[in-house]
Amino acid sequence: MNYRLNYLEELEAEAVFVLRETFAQFQNPCILFSGGKDSIVVTHLAAKAFAPGPIPFTLLHIDTGHNFPETIQFRDELVERLNVRLVVGKVEDSIKDHTVQEELGPNANRNRAQSITLLESMESNGFDAAIGGGRRDEEKARAKERFFSHRDAFGQWDPKNQGPEIWHLYNGRKNQGEQFRIFPISNWTELDVWEYMLKENIALPSLYFTHDRPCVRRKESILAQSAYLIPHESDKLVDLNIRFRTIGDMTISGAMESTASTVAEIIAELKEMNQSERGNRADDFRSESSMEDRKKEGYF
Repeated sequence: MNYRLNYLEELEAEAVFVLRETFAQFQNPCILFSGGKDSIVVTHLAAKAFAPGPIPFTLLHIDTGHNFPETIQFRDELVERLNVRLVVGKVEDSIKDHTVQEELGPNANRNRAQSITLLESMESNGFDAAIGGGRRDEEKARAKERFFSHRDAFGQWDPKNQGPEIWHLYNGRKNQGEQFRIFPISNWTELDVWEYMLKENIALPSLYFTHDRPCVRRKESILAQSAYLIPHESDKLVDLNIRFRTIGDMTISGAMESTASTVAEIIAELKEMNQSERGNRADDFRSESSMEDRKKEGYF
């Protein structure tokens, strides 16, 4: 246990260093806040990095309009408790402004549309860096990122255009109009995140813990029943005891059957799993390169 505590302290120190470097090197960075556990941990780390002062970053939430009500409630309560500035970029506004075309068809969702709304929100608010909770163990495209990940003037990512980061030297130099994505918990695993939350007693949305919910079984995914979910003929509506490993758009966030009601029980459950946390996200089934394709378009 002491080894794990020391290891978590090393990860925390690294993340705090990255956050302080971000503050030092950029004019107007923001934290990409989804209401999910990783963005919550990043926000917690930012609070520790700059204590006893306030968090010097704005929270930027890209709202698809299809969020879980529990996520929005948790977000608003956190913002009030921490007294931080919140900016909400709405995909619905991008659709109304005709900068985004809403997907049609039985598998339509707004996940890809978030990229445009994110870039519009960063431009309109003058954000030059966005701090995200991406981790290298999530998905193979994530593993290609650096701590300081460059985006060109169009917000696009080129995985071949990334310099080395040795001796904890991070290069935030950029040309006019370019941006960076910052990933302070890039070296963390899902298990690290949960053990850190247990150690720090970090509050989480109720969605992460077991609860009874009407669900739709669809191929490899269990999706929460909602007015946003486009029905399929093969859908099976059932009441299940579930929890979520990732939280995002209700139309794509896959749940898992579980009885884990505490962080300690989730950790025990996680140690027995052999599927990645994105393994049941409906949007990732579109193609093997779906995440990388979206990141090249400007996705965080």
